[in-house]
Amino acid sequence: MHNLEIANRLEETASLLELQEANAFRVRAYRNAARTIGDLSEAVAEMVGENPEDLKNLSGVGKDIAAKIVQLVREGSFPLLAELRAQFPAGLLQIMHLPGLGPKKAALLHKELGIQNAEELKAAAVAGKVAELKGFGKKTEQTILASLEQFDRFGQRVLISEARAAAERILHDLELLPGVAQAAIAGSCRRRLETCGDLDLLVTSADAEGAMAALAQHDLVESVLAKGPTKQRVRLRDGLELDLRVVPEESFGAALQYFTGSKEHNIVIRRRATERGLKLNEYGLFDGETAVAGRTEAEIYEAVGLPWIPPELRENRGEIELAEQNALPDLLKLEDIQADLHMHTTASDGTASIREMIEAARERGRKYIAITDHSKRVSMANGLDATRLRKHWAEIRKIREEYSDIDVLLGVECDILENADLDLEDDVLAEADWVLAVLHYGLKQPREQIMLRLLNAIRNPHVCAIGHPSGRMVGRRAGADIHYPDLFKAAADHGVMLEINANPHRLDLDDLQAHAAREHGIPIVINTDAHSTAGMDVMEYGVDQARRAGLTKKDVANTRSLKQFQRLLRTRS
Repeated sequence: MHNLEIANRLEETASLLELQEANAFRVRAYRNAARTIGDLSEAVAEMVGENPEDLKNLSGVGKDIAAKIVQLVREGSFPLLAELRAQFPAGLLQIMHLPGLGPKKAALLHKELGIQNAEELKAAAVAGKVAELKGFGKKTEQTILASLEQFDRFGQRVLISEARAAAERILHDLELLPGVAQAAIAGSCRRRLETCGDLDLLVTSADAEGAMAALAQHDLVESVLAKGPTKQRVRLRDGLELDLRVVPEESFGAALQYFTGSKEHNIVIRRRATERGLKLNEYGLFDGETAVAGRTEAEIYEAVGLPWIPPELRENRGEIELAEQNALPDLLKLEDIQADLHMHTTASDGTASIREMIEAARERGRKYIAITDHSKRVSMANGLDATRLRKHWAEIRKIREEYSDIDVLLGVECDILENADLDLEDDVLAEADWVLAVLHYGLKQPREQIMLRLLNAIRNPHVCAIGHPSGRMVGRRAGADIHYPDLFKAAADHGVMLEINANPHRLDLDDLQAHAAREHGIPIVINTDAHSTAGMDVMEYGVDQARRAGLTKKDVANTRSLKQFQRLLRTRS
């Protein structure tokens, strides 16, 4: 059982307890445990198999919840969850999060009208039955109907690339308004999560009404959902919701810190304020009634005894402790990247020629690249057999002689076949400067076979790196069942790099595994997997993922010069 599945079951328990109106502390305990499990790089199922007592050492996992996790892993469920599921239908978990509802009202709908899912709720609302219930009324019923019309879109999180594009465009247009002095993106988008469920923007303005009117009329906005004197919530045309808050200049830093999150990070920061006799909220940091900080985030952090913490690290995963020791990492920057070592041309499934990809890389300041068209297993992408690949490399050799300011490596994205063989013979791979081994097919194979495939590739003396290691597609396809400790040990032992694939649909390795790989001393390589010249522009998302993992310039192989990089390759055993 995967960590994510365990975390989801604990989160489900918390939500069902909310429907039961259970003690809030009990609900929070299950939520905290779910988050801890979801953030772990170690496999909880293996902890259960080897030493279940270790579970109690995990933050937020006490004796009672640890026992339930053991049952969950061994039996697929535990009695409390089974009892709660019997009491409430699964559909209530979805509708309880709709605007205008919540756990108490969802439970009442189930009890009084027998509603079990969104479809039944819509039918009852259309018939006017919801408005007749005590505590609802016609306005709530209309809110629920409006929410149900957008239910499919509400339930979707969007990729960080899509969220950022919308947020940055609106931010730019708000910054042009004459009354706006400061503006910033907050929330999960600022922390660069892989996906966003909504957006948060903050501005300071002498004309709050003008800023909100401009947002309401923006061409990305579909409708205004709610509006007050200093806050407005809108729905964008892609279904994403956005909150705009107009705050005083003296509160801008406090609001930015507060609305950036994460919630878990902010709880610790507020506690540190309380320990110093201060009160922290989105309006500022106060000593009694006197504001002592708030204009900038740096003021807030300094007042609670910490240096400013980069947003990407604000997940309460150890960044507070590092800040206390003045040991926060000097996070990787986009300008640190010197190379892109995963890209495709028209030789396989790319849309640009060798020369066009070289030119595009030069324009982006790359000092060296590797062209890595697919091997033959990926027939749908016109993958190359040995003959075609050697002809392709001969063309690259010829073209690269035209350039003195960029080096072009002979590369290949070589499939690791379902039987654990590589897709090309060793004599072919030996001719390459750079071999990226990948899983494309058979991702649902059992863990034992997945690991056999990956470890065989790592042991091959010609393989330089494992590309997009899990094969996942964010929000669309789960990755292969990998035992990461074994993957990391093998990669470290054999000097094989691991990739963060910067494509927003992949971002693979994820931030947790990239951090764990760094702890094993494995060089990370961040690549775009570009299939066009424009595809090279996604590098920033890979850098963001690395920053969330706490990676610095020295942790990333392709921040080095070509000579330094080649020396790193020669450390292989």
